Amino acid sequence: MELFNTLGLFLGSLFANTLASLSGGGSGLLQFPLLIFLGLPFGIALATHKVASVALGMGAAVKHIRSGTLNWNLTLAIILAGMLGVILGANLILFVPGRIAEAMLGGLILGLGVYSLTKKELGQQEEARNRHRTGIILGGLGLAAIGVLNGSLTAGTGLFVTLFLIRWFGFDYKQAVALTLVSVGLFWNGIGAAAIYLAGAEIYWPWLPILLAGSLLGGYLGAHLASQKSNTLIKRCFELLTFVVGFKLLLGI
Repeated sequence: MELFNTLGLFLGSLFANTLASLSGGGSGLLQFPLLIFLGLPFGIALATHKVASVALGMGAAVKHIRSGTLNWNLTLAIILAGMLGVILGANLILFVPGRIAEAMLGGLILGLGVYSLTKKELGQQEEARNRHRTGIILGGLGLAAIGVLNGSLTAGTGLFVTLFLIRWFGFDYKQAVALTLVSVGLFWNGIGAAAIYLAGAEIYWPWLPILLAGSLLGGYLGAHLASQKSNTLIKRCFELLTFVVGFKLLLGI
């Protein structure tokens, strides 16, 4: 691999994962197309990206665990609910036309961005709700549904989880992003990567160390920035990514 491509791959992965770690998702928006641009076939690029994306969750998890800001009971519930959905989604997608599914998800993500943009106080302060047993069970069903999307599509579901945690459980943006990155970035994506590998998908191993380094460093850097910046800035980054990811999925570009 040429030095120029190696540097471009690392910087692209670093930028994509830093922005995703700051906003709560969307690394596949840049990293996955970058792999295709550099010459990997679609299927190999998807499998390679899925495996590398686990490092995003690892980098962010290290920072957030050290800061002591995670609600571990809810984190565990989110992980378990989503993992069931991821496994189901990996099988259901075999029966759903991928382009239709991506367009529908793109429309939903655009709706998230519009909703967040029109709700100025959304996620600015924590307003705890639905954290009793019934609320957690119902929330788990919603997260399992999002997990189905995560198991079958390439990008955007982390953004969905971030806003769900804000609306259903009343987290502010900082807390919701931290929960999303640990639960989705590390565990949901880890299950998805394992499922892809066990299914026999081809991974381009020569590029994986570079992607893992960019994802790990980007995940940590984005988590660090999120802990330092205001909920307002994180909200704006979230909205920016929802519009870009939403249009990409909706238009198929």
